[in-house]
Amino acid sequence: MQDPGTLAPINASVDRFLATVASLTDAQVGGDTLIPPWTRGHVITHVARATDSLCRLLTWARTGVETPQYTSMDARAAEIDAGAGRAVADLVADVRDTAARFETAVRALSPAAWRAEVRMRTGELRTPTALIATRLRELEIHHADLDAGYGFSDIPADAARWIIDDIVEALTRRPETPPLRLEATDTGLVHALGTGGPTVTGRQADILAWLSGRSSGTELRASGGDKVPAAPFWI
Repeated sequence: MQDPGTLAPINASVDRFLATVASLTDAQVGGDTLIPPWTRGHVITHVARATDSLCRLLTWARTGVETPQYTSMDARAAEIDAGAGRAVADLVADVRDTAARFETAVRALSPAAWRAEVRMRTGELRTPTALIATRLRELEIHHADLDAGYGFSDIPADAARWIIDDIVEALTRRPETPPLRLEATDTGLVHALGTGGPTVTGRQADILAWLSGRSSGTELRASGGDKVPAAPFWI
């Protein structure tokens, strides 16, 4: 992960996201998403502002000077609201510009900076390697959130697995996470969180949709014929 070549899946994800955003009309920007009450404009703006926030954390890793991800959660919300009603062309430019800044920030990291830990707004410590996984997660899950023709089944299998790994890693740090086993029937992905919990099986894309809180899990199965439980809180 310390090789900037790992930016390839990020750049491919950015291209897919931009293609969907560019296909929207200005009126469609105000349409509903998978995460109400946010409109598509809110989601797109959030992706851009979250990218800037990751750049700040990468600056922290590079310089050693503490640089918070956001000045406050109120400021974060205000930035998203302020940009949500923009025209498609402005949204596309914003996403493209922030993507370029992220790539520049990654490529500026020294070997020592790759090992540095910085603190995210949630309190968790992450290295730049983990921040790249966060970036991919933001792009792909929020792309599906747009509800504009790109769904969880469209996320490349390798990217989906990377994101699931990232979410599971976050869950392992939470003492309240209930025991759970995940088994993807189409890719062989397996994750075990503790012991004694239910086994949830199904397609990897459906596991990701459920695990990220975007699906109730109706496409999945739980061991023993039980109802698929609510996904554990992870962020």
